[in-house]
Amino acid sequence: MFSLAQSVNIRGAAGEPLPNTFKSLRRLEVEFRRAELSLVVAGPGTGKSLFALFLAMTANVPVLYFSADSSSATQVTRATAMITGEDVRAVKQALADDDFSAYEHALGERWWTRFNFSARPGQQEIEIYLLCYLEVYGCTPHLLVVDNVTNVDTGVVGDAESYTFGLEGLCEYLSEMARETSAHVLGLHHVTGEHSDGLNPIPLSGVKGKVHRVPSLILTIHKEVDGMNSRILHVSPVKNREGFEDSSGGTFASFRLNRSNLRLEELEEELPGSFVPN
Repeated sequence: MFSLAQSVNIRGAAGEPLPNTFKSLRRLEVEFRRAELSLVVAGPGTGKSLFALFLAMTANVPVLYFSADSSSATQVTRATAMITGEDVRAVKQALADDDFSAYEHALGERWWTRFNFSARPGQQEIEIYLLCYLEVYGCTPHLLVVDNVTNVDTGVVGDAESYTFGLEGLCEYLSEMARETSAHVLGLHHVTGEHSDGLNPIPLSGVKGKVHRVPSLILTIHKEVDGMNSRILHVSPVKNREGFEDSSGGTFASFRLNRSNLRLEELEEELPGSFVPN
């Protein structure tokens, strides 16, 4: 039992925002705070995995990324393009040709970012990897990404009610993990059927399974395609305990997806040209 004054001293890193390059989101009072759970929710192919990976690559903090939804080849290609600014097609070809020497130094400088590519990791596997990370680096990750939460094996099977119950239980588990490790846990999740095309703002009620209660932050993403092979991602804070929220999804920050290097660029301000450490 702690007084308010004592609570100041025991909080540790809890509440500390992770560095992020999303200036438009920060203007909407959106921060990815340590010891908290957030969800990024979007339809298939909208860009939620790109959003999470871009945050992981630009935050410049220890990261543990559970990539159940994307293969190692996909993530290596995307991450390399984001880090170096090289064209993703050239990176993909270099990987296919087994000639990745030009990118080894840039990737080597991200030694604190670690991936797990199990297609269906269980809670015990997540805990083991966390312990391994702690053993190797002497700290727990500052950012832990679960892509997607529905890929985690919770042991719950059955009807729709059981599915929802299992998801809510998983969110409680991930929220507790965030508090115990002081990591920001970022889960990726799906939308209900009527929002699956991702072309219109997605409200809080569009989150699949109605798992609204536990996460401190929920962002939904819808897209705008201009017909010229360009895409704009609109990111809406539909739940935000620490700042502005609009549960309708109608208020959002907008980013242009650079198709060449897969970086997300501010529409109002250009992103710095390179974020590879000198």
